[in-house]
Amino acid sequence: MSGLTPDSPRPTDIRLHQKSRLLEITFDDNTTCMLSCEFLRVYSPSAEVRGHGPGQETLQIGKEDVNITAISPVGNYAVKLTFSDGHDTGLYSWDYLYDLASQYEALWREYIGRLEMAGVKRKTDSNA
Repeated sequence: MSGLTPDSPRPTDIRLHQKSRLLEITFDDNTTCMLSCEFLRVYSPSAEVRGHGPGQETLQIGKEDVNITAISPVGNYAVKLTFSDGHDTGLYSWDYLYDLASQYEALWREYIGRLEMAGVKRKTDSNA
């Protein structure tokens, strides 16, 4: 993922739709996205999920019903998301959120593929 620069798109609006478990983000380049809480949880930038280097990622399973319980701003560059499963580490920088939005389809397919390779079935596909 790229680094935050003066030209990096920044959110102008972040809205949590708790019932549908979707985070809606509008960026200053008029990009709008809806990212599921499950997607954001399994792609957390935390060391717990990503590890400390390539190949150290931990596959997140059973996150279909996870929701976001708190969104806390971190300076002018990120938010900290607190999830209903207790996960609250990792800072979602503006560039990381923008990259997740831009690559949503490919990243979601990659995640589903990793689950299948591990022999894990998701409970539902309703909010992916």
